[in-house]
Formats: sequence, structure tokens, C-alpha cells
Amino acid sequence: AGAGAAAMYAGLQELGVANGEDLKETLTNCTEPLKAIEQFQTENGVLLPSLQSALPFLDLHGTPRLEFHQSVFDELREKLLERVSAIALEGKVEERYKKLEDLLEKSFSLVKMPSIQPVVMCVMKHLPKVPEKKLKLVMADKDLYKACAVEVKRQIWQDNQALFGDEVSPLLKQYILEKENILFSNDISVLHNFFSPSPKTRRQGEVVQKLTQMIGKNVKLYDMVLQFLRTLFLRTRNVHYCTLRAELLMSLHDLDISEICTVDPCHKFTWCLDACIREKFVDNKRARELQGFLDGVKKGQEQVLGDLSMILCDPFAINTLALSTIRHLQDLVGQDTLPRESPDLLLLLRMLSLGQGAWDMIDSQVFKEPKMEAELITKFLPMLMSFVVDDHTFNVDQKLPSEEKGPIPYPSAIPEAFTKFLQENRIACEIGLYYILHITKQRNKNAFLRLLPALVETFSDLAFSDIFLHLLTGNLTLLGDEFALEEFCTSLFDGFFLTACSRKENVHRHVLRLLLHLHHKVAPAKLESLQKALEPTKQSGEAVKELYNQLTEKLELRKPSPAEVTETPSMELPLPTVPTPTSR
Repeated sequence: AGAGAAAMYAGLQELGVANGEDLKETLTNCTEPLKAIEQFQTENGVLLPSLQSALPFLDLHGTPRLEFHQSVFDELREKLLERVSAIALEGKVEERYKKLEDLLEKSFSLVKMPSIQPVVMCVMKHLPKVPEKKLKLVMADKDLYKACAVEVKRQIWQDNQALFGDEVSPLLKQYILEKENILFSNDISVLHNFFSPSPKTRRQGEVVQKLTQMIGKNVKLYDMVLQFLRTLFLRTRNVHYCTLRAELLMSLHDLDISEICTVDPCHKFTWCLDACIREKFVDNKRARELQGFLDGVKKGQEQVLGDLSMILCDPFAINTLALSTIRHLQDLVGQDTLPRESPDLLLLLRMLSLGQGAWDMIDSQVFKEPKMEAELITKFLPMLMSFVVDDHTFNVDQKLPSEEKGPIPYPSAIPEAFTKFLQENRIACEIGLYYILHITKQRNKNAFLRLLPALVETFSDLAFSDIFLHLLTGNLTLLGDEFALEEFCTSLFDGFFLTACSRKENVHRHVLRLLLHLHHKVAPAKLESLQKALEPTKQSGEAVKELYNQLTEKLELRKPSPAEVTETPSMELPLPTVPTPTSR
């Protein structure tokens, strides 16, 4: 209790105000306690002549003096807090801050007194520069540091990177975790996926909002956060840090914080790209604008390319650029134009390549745009266009009357060069994967089965990355009826997913997510063998075990009763739009 009382009166003695200790001492050393108490009350009470006659009146009503003094005190404190906030806005700048500094000087010794603390904190909050000595005292005391306003904390953080890092670090961990939870979510859908929320919605997320608040208008703190993000991106290669880099800048943009936006050289580029991400397409006007920023990087300022590459490495940016690329390729097929003749397409590739090269650029500190491989433009993209043509040709052939000849089979061979490109060229691989997502979304089973074998070995295993698998599992729900067919399941599971399940925990998780969603579509015999193949091992993590248990439970519920087994199973027909070829 002694410590609590001491805190209650902390700092009064230095101001020459009597406290509980003084009263105790007086009472210990006096002969007439009642007189001593009366004297103490007179000396330390509220010194208003009119009050002397009113107090006995309160006594008659049984109102304790403490209650009276407390209500007076609360009232005065409210008035003082209002006054401090008013002083912070009135008169000349120097004068108002001089008043507040004087007030802080007088009141700071009472900062640990719970009843006075809010006033001291309020004074500090309104001072753009709290004296260094006071900041050090606040920093040294855990409780004071916790109690002070973010405006004061900013002043402490800007000279204490480690302390600021401790505050930011849990937020960054939380951010990455939130992203991963979305990618592994049990809701699989083509309509609502990782890329569905608009940029504006994403920026309302808790972490972005908290960081925005912590930074305020402080450029030094903003730079520190960017430094943390760069360092973590280098250490982990986790691209979600690039998303946060862009979201943070745009969150400050939303609040019109020109102090920061005008000094971040990426601001206008990010703003323009943000509009493209919102539309999920880079239109011609914005393409020109983005190109202007890239061409405008002056000699001696190349370092800005490191920042721009990080903005372009954001998966939301890559997604937009890749979708736009696929759309352009389809348009070129219709226009009989080659990729090398389309400046818009070349710009998309240039940005994709800058984004994909972000890690290498920041790691090597060599700031120049990566060289584009000519073969990507002269060989790989025309090859993708030929796949689009194959589909057109096949569809037209199907519609022609076929008296003389049997039905034309769908081309099943993949050009060897396609597989090689996916293994050796990062940009080709990224575009190839998006093309496969595109045909899956179109429910083009033939094209999907034709190209699927090329995904087993890709550049740095991109086909087994979480973002691709998240999108693929979503799009596969559109081919749900095909899962009844042995051939389709063998190609998809044995030929692709299961080749990586044992060495890549994340693939194991995505396959289980898919089966949880589609198990009722899979042929029973196939389902049984999959259940065996996907059983977790001792090394499997909790997430895999949990998903596997969920799947097992669902399958237990589905086991048919003996009576049902005798019925002949109905044939599940494939979708009518894409006829199944009879021969291969």
C-alpha cells in the first residue's frame, strides 16, 4: 500500500505542496491531533473565502470532504486540459510553444501522479519538440512510455531505431500472417480470391492503418519503415513486403500527407499503377504515363529503380501486368500482329521484368533495368499465340460437318521449347502460368491437360508457389465435373500435384484444400487412392494434419450404406461446350 500511496503523491514535495507523508509526520509529532488536522485543512484546502461558510453545509449533508475536493479537482483538470489544447492553437507560434514549455517545466515533476498525468501528457502531445531530457525520462520508464501520446512517441522513435523496430515488428509479422491465411483459406472460389479486394479496401486493413498512424507526417519514421521492409524482403524473399510498401505509400496519399508523398520519388508511379490494379488492366493512357516515369529516371538517380522494382514486385502489380499481357496477346491474334510490333506489350514485359528483378537489384545494389531476352518476344510469346490459334482452329473444326474424315483430335503435344522456357526464363514462366490460369478459367479442359505436364518443373518452382496454387485451385472449381474422369484426375493429381507434395508442405495443403471443396465430384476409387497418398507423415506440420482430419471426417460422412452400393452409378457427363476427343 505504501508504494501505491507514494505514487499518488509523486512529485508534490518538489513543488512545496504538502502530501500524505507530511500529514503523517505532523500527526505523529503533535499533542492535539484534531487541532493539527484542522490547521492542515486550512493551509492546504481550497483558498476561497466564500467557501469557508459553505463547507460545514456540505458536512451536514454527509458529503465527505474527499468527494468534494475530488469533484473540484476533476472539474479543474478538465478546464486545464481544454486550456492546454486551446493554447496550442492560439497566438504566434513561438509564444504558444513558450507557454506550453513553461507549463511542462512546472508540471513535469508530477508526471507519475495518476491524477495529474493526463495534463502533463496533454502538454507534451501539443509540443512539436519536447525537451530531450524529458523524452529520455519518459523513455526510461515503461509505464510513462506506454501512457504517452503517439505524437510524443514519434519524437522518441525518430532517434531510436531499435525501439521503433520493436513496435513495428509485431505488426509486420501480423501482416504476413494475414496474407498467408487468405492464400490458404478454406473458401475456394473463382469469384472471391486473393486478388479480389480493391486497393482502397486493402489499405483499410489494421496493420496499414496502425503504421500510417505511427508515422504521422514524419519522413524519418517513414524512411525507417521502408528500410525495415527492404531488409525483410531481402532476408525472406517474401513478396508481401512489397505489397505493404505500396499500400503504406498509398495510405499516406489517401490522407493527403504531402510532407511524405512529395519526397517519395515513387509516389506518382505508384499512384498511377494503383489505378491500373483497381481496374485489373493497364490501359493505353496509363501505360504511356508509367512509361514516362521509367524513361524519366535521370543519370545519378538510378537508385529509384530499386524502389520502383519493389513496387512492381507487389503480387497485385504482377497480377495486373500478367492479366494485361494475356489480354494483349489475344488481341494480337485477332489483329494478325506479332508481339515485337506492339509497344504496349513491350512496356508490360519491361515492367514485369523490373518487378521480377527486384530482389536481385536490391541485393546487388546494381540499379539498372534488367535486359529483356529477345527470344521471349520473338519465340515464347508467338508460341503462346499459336496455342490460342490451336483452340480457335479446333473449335471451328468441331463445327464443320465430318462425313469424309473422323473428328480432328485436339493437339496433345507441347513444343519442347515451351517447357524449356518455363524452366529457364522467369518472365516466360510467369506469363505461361497466367496463360494456364486463363484457359482453366475458360473451362478449356483440352488446353489445360495439354500444358499441365510443363508445370512439373518450372523456374524456381513457380508453379508450386502459393499465389499460383491459390488461383489454380479456385479456377479448377469451374472444371468440377471433370473430376469424375479417371484420366483428368490422373493428369492433375499424379501428374502434377503429387510430384511435389512430399517435398513441399504448401502443395500438400493446397491439394487438401481442393479436395475438401470437390471431394464429392471425384470418382470413389480415385478418392480412396488420393486419401492414402495424402496421408500426413511425421514431418507434416499442424496445418496439413488439421486439413487431412477435416477431409477424413467429410469422407466418413459420405460412405454409402450397403443398400446404395448395388445401384449402377450414373455417368457424369463432361461439359457440353468442350467435346471430349475420342482418340489422343
